[in-house]
Amino acid sequence: MSDEIRVPILGESIVDATIATWLKKEGDAVHQGETLAELETDKVNVEVNAEQDGVIHKILKREGETVQVDEVIAFLGQEAQVSGKGSSNGAIATAPAPQSEEIKRTTSQPLTSAGESQRPPSPLARRIAAEHNVDISQVRGSSPHGRVTKEDVMSYLEESSSQAVPATTAIAPQTTPAARPQAAQPVLPPAPPAADASRREERVRMSRRRQTIAQRLVEAQHTAAMLTTFNEIDMSAVMDVRSRRKEAFKERHNVSLGFMSFFTKAVVGALKAFPRLNAEIQGNEMVLKHYYDIGIAVGAEEGLVVPVVRDADRKSFAAIEREIGDLAKRARTNTLSLAELQGGTFTITNGGTFGSMLSTPILNGPQVGILGMHKIEQRPVAIDGQVVIRPMMYVALSYDHRIVDGSEAVRFLVKVKELVEDPEALLLEG
Repeated sequence: MSDEIRVPILGESIVDATIATWLKKEGDAVHQGETLAELETDKVNVEVNAEQDGVIHKILKREGETVQVDEVIAFLGQEAQVSGKGSSNGAIATAPAPQSEEIKRTTSQPLTSAGESQRPPSPLARRIAAEHNVDISQVRGSSPHGRVTKEDVMSYLEESSSQAVPATTAIAPQTTPAARPQAAQPVLPPAPPAADASRREERVRMSRRRQTIAQRLVEAQHTAAMLTTFNEIDMSAVMDVRSRRKEAFKERHNVSLGFMSFFTKAVVGALKAFPRLNAEIQGNEMVLKHYYDIGIAVGAEEGLVVPVVRDADRKSFAAIEREIGDLAKRARTNTLSLAELQGGTFTITNGGTFGSMLSTPILNGPQVGILGMHKIEQRPVAIDGQVVIRPMMYVALSYDHRIVDGSEAVRFLVKVKELVEDPEALLLEG
């Protein structure tokens, strides 16, 4: 008897995933709890683990294929089923995977024609066909359901390339009526240009996360009336506090005092003063949120992720720094849970860590506001009629103009500036 290996529950509102990697192959022995495969979803990767000891009988879904929650992707059998106990040479004899009644019924049916109901081509097959300019309707599926798979497309490409290209012929002209006809001479097509090693190309499949990022960034620009306003902040006061307090802060709280806690607190203060920046649009209504879950954008290998600091208004500077550090670390090791990436009310992104001087951040829908921080630069500024050198940072606020007026956005950013330039005011804001 074999057990079915199914796609686990992926998280709230996530119904499918892509098989990123099979860590085991058919015939491999596995132990209970061992990871068999990794699945890519829109936000996080999910592991498929063995629920008991056994041997991989049959893998039904290959890398790159899209699978649904609770779908069977492989069969796990007991070792006794696939081991030839009486064999003198100890060879492994793999037993065929058991067939359910549904599989038996479909196997006994003939392949469906193109005009009949059949399963659509696999996503991987469609992608390969598109890359090679192949009309996938011309590819015949070899599976019991008639579904076109990656292997069918590759076979089609091999057959197409093996067909001889008909040669064009040219007949030599006869100079006299008595001239002997000349044999047709084939005209060979021009040889393709030699490959230039310096112009090498590479095709890399986009991960589910990168595909989702691309889709949502385009959606944000198409669905929101997005504008950006700018200001600059004198970072002298914050840098002075950090310089004087960093050692005592680190010793007491076992975490470094960074800039993010100051900006998180300043954003919360500004959101309290301008609540429509802490809202979202649902139909014809504005949903004003009276809690402050601040998303912190983190650059990871697979793309930008935005884990959320819940109830930031209730947390101390140390708690915020500690939580941001932990979320950033787990974002880069791809160990964040789905719940930690959902439900933010406003986002902060810091391009300054990569050296950015100025940018226009894109909204993280359905949020209506995002603050962009940038690199701190020593610049000459005029103060009380004198030109002095100060550590300055440009900040940018992108907002949804459908519910946030321009004057409101400008005043919000001025409020952030005032609070950061006067850190003591952050304590009075609560």
